[in-house]
Amino acid sequence: MVEHRLRAALLCAAIAMFAQTCYAQYTTDWLGNTFGTLAAHVGNTARSLWVAPEGVIYTASLWDENEGGVAIYQNGQSLGSIGTHADFQGSAITGNATSIFAALQYNRSFGSGSVGRYNRVTQTRDLIIPVSVWTSIPHADVITGLATAGSLLYASDFFGNRVRVFTTDGVWQQDIKISSPGALTLDSAGNLWVAQQSAATIVEFSPAGALLNTIQMPAASRPSALYFDAASGQLMVGDQGPDMNIKRYTIAGTPTLAGTFGIQGGYLDATSGIKGQVGDKRFTRVVGVGKDAAGNLYVLNNPWGGGWDLGRNGATDLHAYDSAGNLEWKLQSLNFEAIAAPDPSTDAAYFYSGMQIYTGTAGGTFVANTVDPFTYPSDPRLNMNDTQRGQHFGQLVTVGGNRILVASGQNPGIFNFFHFNPASGYIAIPDASIPGAAFNTNVQVTGGFCIDSRGDVWAGLDRTNHIYHYPLTGFDGNGKPSWGPAVTISIPQSIRPLTRILYLAESDTMILAQGIAGSWDWTAMQSRIEVYHGWSAGNTTRPDPVITLTSANPKSITAAGNYLFVGYVHTVPNIDAFDLTTGQLVTTLTNSSPGTVDVGNDVDSMYGLRAYLRAAGEYVITKDNYNGSSIVVYRWTP
Repeated sequence: MVEHRLRAALLCAAIAMFAQTCYAQYTTDWLGNTFGTLAAHVGNTARSLWVAPEGVIYTASLWDENEGGVAIYQNGQSLGSIGTHADFQGSAITGNATSIFAALQYNRSFGSGSVGRYNRVTQTRDLIIPVSVWTSIPHADVITGLATAGSLLYASDFFGNRVRVFTTDGVWQQDIKISSPGALTLDSAGNLWVAQQSAATIVEFSPAGALLNTIQMPAASRPSALYFDAASGQLMVGDQGPDMNIKRYTIAGTPTLAGTFGIQGGYLDATSGIKGQVGDKRFTRVVGVGKDAAGNLYVLNNPWGGGWDLGRNGATDLHAYDSAGNLEWKLQSLNFEAIAAPDPSTDAAYFYSGMQIYTGTAGGTFVANTVDPFTYPSDPRLNMNDTQRGQHFGQLVTVGGNRILVASGQNPGIFNFFHFNPASGYIAIPDASIPGAAFNTNVQVTGGFCIDSRGDVWAGLDRTNHIYHYPLTGFDGNGKPSWGPAVTISIPQSIRPLTRILYLAESDTMILAQGIAGSWDWTAMQSRIEVYHGWSAGNTTRPDPVITLTSANPKSITAAGNYLFVGYVHTVPNIDAFDLTTGQLVTTLTNSSPGTVDVGNDVDSMYGLRAYLRAAGEYVITKDNYNGSSIVVYRWTP
């Protein structure tokens, strides 16, 4: 009887341990996309728009990992997509009753500068129209505007300094010379209107190509989208200059400004909201304007942020308004490959990516775009030559009420620092970078990076075999942080080559992860992770515990409280949680809401996980999901 009871007790204990490890009690949520499933998700980084009379909306993007680059929407819902994930440039799109015409992405077969025609019913490409002789430009827009009228197709050949006119079957008709042409539209008389974005002008040509009128906008304006509203006889101009609004011009006779739509200054206005705050008419970077036959207005924003591949250039933010200008619905996809860090100041109610701020659940609310391209034109997040492909990965700490944001790319060797202050609202003010002068180094960070809760920076500088610890020395009167000279610590031999660093200041715990010796890929992790309790107290040589990962291809780690969280690449979307005291695997976060929330394939980024321990004992873990252009949020109470 005693033996039977012992066996039963052991069995119950084993079942309890198995349930804890494999069937953790947690919730799965998402941020950054209106919809949480792949089938319905809002497409990535739309940069142009065309609206069919019946209210079907087509947007074009350079890249969407899991659907075609031309997304289709109506009445606030996704209707699918056209093409493959890498067919389109995203810079220009138009259509007619039967076809969609879109600028094609650089292709090894025909290069850049071509337009594809797609059948709207079958959604297949039936024609390629070579437009430009500039066929060797993979990372810039060659075709910057498209429009149709009757049997004619108009295309802006930006580097060719001309608008080219073809039949919709691709037969060339004429060229209209104009420098740096951009967005296009045609009025009811068949006259062509051409935006010259950098010159702040809009030029009108007759059907024969004769110059008729020029609208000179304010010098800082940047006309980025054009639409002729036949019902009002007005030209609508999306302005992504500091006004951040839509201007309406009457064009009968001499064109004159008739009014505007949207708040003056858009999301940067500080009179009707907080600077950086987005809203119904607080536009960011307007890139598309269109109407349907019922008079509904559609405005496509591409919130600010750089990225040389243009597929990570901001986000998708589509607004629909009724004929009276009232918001009907919004569709948003606010990142592609990115992570948002829980905000300690709000106990994880808000989340900061490298570009955006979110709050809420079930897709959440887009709170703010933290980039101000006019006040800070040298913000590294706007650098189109940044080969890290955008600074969308956010890390955030709060020290004495001062937030420090660190933004980086997918697999970064460079980290950029920003601060906030009341006068700038939600705008992240650029401060410094590592490598950079503030840290007295030009050596990239290839051995791990961490900013701890005290604001101290820990960095494994390339090929130095040392961890560099930069203590935060304080903030100036505007909230700008500064750091002292580095204290160097030799990397323990047992964990070389080092590839990840995590330091938990509250418990004086250092976590180090090993890279692959002799590998060219310094971003890759091995299976060995060492945990040092009392690191700053002097224990830099005796790890306890040592965690040996058994799942293949670890890629990203984060930690909070007493737990380490590990994500993997090219394998599973699982997030494993390990106890930092015992080193034991405690639970695995997979998906508590299958079919409702997509959690992606894996973690394809070095810093694609963030974790925070809330005051009530709940752990909030965020995970990059490039599949659904979203951020997965796990909430777990051990």
